[in-house]
This record gives sequence, C-alpha cells and structure tokens, in this order.
Amino acid sequence: MKYKTCISIAETTPYKIKQTLKIALKKSDYVEVRFDFLKRAQIPEVLEIIKKDLKSIVCTLRPKTEGGKFRGNEKERIAILKLIAEYNPFLLDVEFNTLKRNSSLVRYLSSTKTKLLVSWHDFKKTPSSTELKKKMNQMSRFSPNVKIVSTAKSTDDSTRMLELYSKKGSNNLISFAMGDFGRISRILCLYLGSPYTYVSLGKAIAPGQFSVDEVKKITNLKK
Repeated sequence: MKYKTCISIAETTPYKIKQTLKIALKKSDYVEVRFDFLKRAQIPEVLEIIKKDLKSIVCTLRPKTEGGKFRGNEKERIAILKLIAEYNPFLLDVEFNTLKRNSSLVRYLSSTKTKLLVSWHDFKKTPSSTELKKKMNQMSRFSPNVKIVSTAKSTDDSTRMLELYSKKGSNNLISFAMGDFGRISRILCLYLGSPYTYVSLGKAIAPGQFSVDEVKKITNLKK
C-alpha cells in the first residue's frame, strides 16, 4: 500500500508560492496552500497561478481565532472562501466552527459541489474520547472528509486521537495530535486509514510536523 503525503506551504508572495509549489508537487501527492499567509489582494493572482494544479491542492484560509494568519474580518474571509470554491480545488478546508455559524456559506458550498474538508483543532489539549467522537459525528454531517487535530500532552492523548479510526472506514478521516507527544500519530494515522498526512518541505509549519523526506524514509514511500 502506498501512503500519501500533503506538503503544507505557507509562502507570503505569489512568486514564492509558484516556486515552492513546483518543488512540492514533485515530492508529494498533495499540497496544502495556506492562503492566510498572503495579503488579501494577492489571493486572486495565486488562484490563477495554481489553477492547473488544483486537483492536487488543499486550499486553507485559516483565521487567527483558529491558529491561522488571516488579517481581514470574517465577512471578507467568507467571500474569499466562496471565490476559492469556484476554482474547484481537490479539497477546501473550512473550520467546523465556521460552518456551524454560516448556514449561507454551507448552502453556497453545497450548490458549487465543493469538496469540503471540515477541520477542527485544539491547540491546548486533547479532549476525552466521548467528546472527540461526538465532535467527529457532528463534523461528518457537513462532509465525509473530516480533519480533527488536538495537542498531545502525553502518549495517551495521541492514542485517543488514533482510536477515532474505525474498521468500517466510513469517513475519510484525518486524525492526529500536534506537539512532541503527538509526533508519532502523524505517521501511525496513515496505517489506520488516513488518506494522507501533513508534512513540510523542510521547516515545520505546525508543532511536531515531519518533513516529506522523513516520512518517506519511515514509510518507504516512493514517488
């Protein structure tokens, strides 16, 4: 079985995105483009630059309240999410909390048949198994593609995140923990059915993230 990777890129100019994307797509199955690292005015240009590769791209526009860098207000962010949806990326990452409070956005994304990745992050802890399962079930109402990520303070926390994978495999679930204790879960999630794991080209973008080369060595990936 071939285990897949998704390189996160968080560049601050269209030119840098173009250059980095070229390298990333040669090394990885998918690439996540973090639009929140760009200035708002640059986003339409970047969408044009990357449009021919969008079938392999996860598009993310993370607000500051969810650990991202987007500088505008929520109304502006929703408008940009709708614009990205029109380009029909491989996946559009939208936070569970965003979808919960924006029924008009949910209707719009449904009308455009956008493939949604519903995401939820806890940057402080790992909730109980009961809470996590409840959260996962709520998230899966919006899309079968669910990304649920916590912060591990112990190996038990990592284990709890991995226990969300079921033998049925009804969800395209991406579940792991951030931080040093969560590091191993970024690899083990692949063996439990995760469609891919997030990696960096070199410098980690998230706590505990492996580089694409490290993951390939560990899983003996060939690309």
